[in-house]
Amino acid sequence: MFERFVHRAAGPQQNSLSSFSVIMETLEETELCFPQLINSSCRKQKRSDTEAVLVYILLSSISLLTATLNLLVIISIAHFKQLHTPTNLLLLSLAVSDFFVGLLMCFQILLSDGCWFLSDHMCTLYGVLDYIITSASVGTMVLISVDRYVAICDPLHYPNKVTVRGVTICTCLCWVCSVLYNSFIMKENFTQPGRYNSCSGECVVVINYIAGVADVILTFIGPVSVIIVLYMRVFVVAVSQARAMRSHIAAVRLQCSIKLTAQKSEIKAARTLGVVVVVFLTCLCPYYCSSLVNQDTLFGVTSVPLEIWLFYFNSCLNPVIYAFCYPWFLNSIKLIVTFKILQPDSCETSIL
Repeated sequence: MFERFVHRAAGPQQNSLSSFSVIMETLEETELCFPQLINSSCRKQKRSDTEAVLVYILLSSISLLTATLNLLVIISIAHFKQLHTPTNLLLLSLAVSDFFVGLLMCFQILLSDGCWFLSDHMCTLYGVLDYIITSASVGTMVLISVDRYVAICDPLHYPNKVTVRGVTICTCLCWVCSVLYNSFIMKENFTQPGRYNSCSGECVVVINYIAGVADVILTFIGPVSVIIVLYMRVFVVAVSQARAMRSHIAAVRLQCSIKLTAQKSEIKAARTLGVVVVVFLTCLCPYYCSSLVNQDTLFGVTSVPLEIWLFYFNSCLNPVIYAFCYPWFLNSIKLIVTFKILQPDSCETSIL
């Protein structure tokens, strides 16, 4: 638009004054990311001062809350030995990815007005980290579904099949594979950062068509299908077990009470983690669906802010779900905020 006005200003002398006025009016009405770069700068999104302040306060609050709550989850599970169970280690991995999401939201806040003021290298790093964390979160959700599937459908062999060591190895492999995979598909962005930006102040990450199709299959269609199938099976078995326990509750004796309590605990855990999975899929699907309906493979981080923020907001919801469903989380928060975890042997404290 600015090039068109500059070309008109080079016309006959009698039109020079009016053309100059048009240029000045256009520059006054349009806010540029970099005012000194008139012909190449991106334009800011027009917002009133009140709206801009409210947006920054809201997004900053979500970012801070997400990082803080997930940090509490990380400290709780990592510190208290009683929480070192296979299922909680998976929750720890999910909390780590959600914590980094809270930190990455700071970069997204910078993009809320449509301008990227950091370097092109930082843009590439932000895009790669975003992809790595997303893949790790999806992989962790698959592991959680497998954990609940074995716990509910094969409870007798669960302690032998799912161990702390095995879950630790699987979780580490999940993160390592996520780093290697996303670094590979994003390698073109490392060679010449910012070459796909259409204007100064834009942050665009590019994935070629084949890599884009593979990414959708490996990080969305495939994992989501596995999660849905496993949890449908878990739901059917959990319902049948609950009916069996209710029908035989009158005949239960002391020797069977421990077994029934364990079954109830596993079903409750499956129900809680089921809520986490459903919320995760609800927030994830719009993010990927917006990419599926897009005809090109350009992923501009400023093009679909609603889907991105919905996906980010999921990272803030997980700890809230734990607070309502897991008494140990609230107990551990009390010990953390009162600094009782700094006392000797506090890691041995019983919080269940």
